[in-house]
Amino acid sequence: MKSEMNRRHFLKRTTGAAIGALGFPYIVPSTVFSHSGSVPPSDRIVMGCIGVGEMGTGHVRSFLGYDDVYIAAVCDVRKSHRDRAKGLVNKRYGNNDCATYNDFREILARKDIDAVLIAVPDHWHALIGIEAARNGKHMYYEKPMSMSVAESQAVREAVKRYNVVFQFGTQQRSNERFRLTCELIHNGKIGELQTIMIGSASYKPIPAQPEQPVPEGFDYDLWLGPAPVAPYTFKRCTRNWTLIRDYSLGCLSGAWGIHHVDISQLANNSDDTAPVETEGYGVFPDKGLYDTAIAWEVEHKYANGVKLIHMDMPTALKRAEQFKIHWMGVLFQGSDGWIYVCREIMKTNPDSLIRYKFSASDKRLPGGTDHRRNFLDAVKNRQQTMSPVDAAARSDMICHHADIAMRLGRKLNWDPVKEEFVNDAEANRLLNRPMRSPWHL
Repeated sequence: MKSEMNRRHFLKRTTGAAIGALGFPYIVPSTVFSHSGSVPPSDRIVMGCIGVGEMGTGHVRSFLGYDDVYIAAVCDVRKSHRDRAKGLVNKRYGNNDCATYNDFREILARKDIDAVLIAVPDHWHALIGIEAARNGKHMYYEKPMSMSVAESQAVREAVKRYNVVFQFGTQQRSNERFRLTCELIHNGKIGELQTIMIGSASYKPIPAQPEQPVPEGFDYDLWLGPAPVAPYTFKRCTRNWTLIRDYSLGCLSGAWGIHHVDISQLANNSDDTAPVETEGYGVFPDKGLYDTAIAWEVEHKYANGVKLIHMDMPTALKRAEQFKIHWMGVLFQGSDGWIYVCREIMKTNPDSLIRYKFSASDKRLPGGTDHRRNFLDAVKNRQQTMSPVDAAARSDMICHHADIAMRLGRKLNWDPVKEEFVNDAEANRLLNRPMRSPWHL
């Protein structure tokens, strides 16, 4: 593989120029935007989209709906995905100008691109995010943050070092129900917050799959990237790669859990810290293609005494009656009441809470209910997003703590300042993961 040679070539070609792209959006000639005259070209953000599969294509469609965005290029290791996204973009703008790339480093080397969407498999998030920051690209970064605590720390460091805008794809921070829940808790409407219970998705194992020929137009070696070499099989590379530990933490994080862990952090006003204790159990398949936790119950404890209990949904149904209200949600229990919330439903005790009218003196969350709009405005105004990198890194770390505690089978103590486990060398070794050469942090 020519990964290192290509990387040196791209970076040499763009030294200084790409880093100099930091700051306000690149000014594009007005002829580029002949499809719409409502927004001056100088106010438009030029975007590139890295990863245009099922999730990424959804983002492409959404970003195409903003008049102050111009998508100039798309990137994916599957030619079919690239061609599909290119067709959507060209149809929107009435031209054939959308460039396509197989290798993310090429799109990041373009000086005219201000911001990128990163919607690739989890094991690629950190490396692409770090390279995007080095090239001065603001980023809408799909969840989860990384494959390890060390990767989360490295992304955070790069985002800050190169002063780029970062929006984590935990869009529940921009969801009306979740925002209302957090604001009610912040204003003491359920009394003192005591326990947070999360019910996340689970899955059914499948048998090991036979090796198959790699489809034409699919750069499977680049798809694997930093992950170990493995035989190609269709189900390995479909959306359920999230259930394979070489590429994700499974339902505990990337496949769902990070959303609820992140909103729990916001509700607890703990974006600047993390739980100090973690313990629990996990059940892992002993055979088959998928090998992430299929059932689990992990309890995290914060320094302020709040407990965060993360469970698979079948376990959550046994623990609390409220989880029968709807599939997958979060239960916030306080000294004077509770709130159960998911994306579709919100239930409160007392019932009147859901109709609470905020006063001018109440604490409210900044931002709004459009996660992508929040990102675009932050790029233009150089402001912090609803899901900034510090909050993203710590939410992600909590998921890694749970996975490590389950695998070691013992209680772990965490120092949220040093960001390491206390007096536990074995656990600290699991804060990072090896990468397949030549890839590295």
